[in-house]
Amino acid sequence: MATSRTFKVGAVQMTSINDLHANFTTCSSLVKEAVAAGVNLLCFPENFSFMGAKLGESLEIAEMLDGPIMQQYRSLARDHHIWLSLGGFQEKGPDDKHLCNTHVLLDEAGNIISTYRKIHLFDVDVPGGMVYKESDFTTPGDNIVVVESPFGRLGLTVCYDLRFPELYQELRFQHLAQVLLVPSAFTRVTGEAHWEILLRARAIETQCYVIAPTQAGWHDTKRESFGDALVIDPWGTVIARLPDRLSTGIAIAEIDLSMLDSVRMKMPISEHSS
Repeated sequence: MATSRTFKVGAVQMTSINDLHANFTTCSSLVKEAVAAGVNLLCFPENFSFMGAKLGESLEIAEMLDGPIMQQYRSLARDHHIWLSLGGFQEKGPDDKHLCNTHVLLDEAGNIISTYRKIHLFDVDVPGGMVYKESDFTTPGDNIVVVESPFGRLGLTVCYDLRFPELYQELRFQHLAQVLLVPSAFTRVTGEAHWEILLRARAIETQCYVIAPTQAGWHDTKRESFGDALVIDPWGTVIARLPDRLSTGIAIAEIDLSMLDSVRMKMPISEHSS
């Protein structure tokens, strides 16, 4: 597939709640905004379609990828002729007690081009925050995914994956990724401390563009996410940002694959890696 050299991307920032219809309304509005701005690839954060407020809610709404929830988003991509990265969809799992946290990539015709199931699950007692045990209800994936697209080779990841640089090394050096997608719902405590630092590190060490849409603000009375949607170039420079204080919007940037080629040529780390 031939690739464009320059294109516009958008990293969404939003506050999903436990209401499928309300979240879809927000997503629809953001797609329209992105199309009006000339965005070619719009990236949504983890839990874009639903953020459970109670234990078990996400399992209750989980469905197969050919179900009605995903059909709505497929229609959204098709109707507006835009590629959508849907990061962190509650896909029905292997049994009634588990789901998969699935990153779904749609083309401009609404076709599911690829899926990636989150490998690293968030089982953490956050200092000064909540205890999370994603593995209690989520089955981890086991496949690394890179997709050939009109916008370069896209490496698909989800949130907590960001803390495991070996995954991104494999995406770059074994699978030749050019653009890394990191849809997330970082906690406020971890986001304030590590979000931008980790993203810039992943960009620098892989010489890839990084697109990082994120959840932001309070989803219910207990859960708060740290918003700071970012697009970062292969030199590690932040080229678009939506500050945390803005709960809903899009960080829009132009990606130039020629710039990526230039960075890799001037500092050819792929030739020096073992």
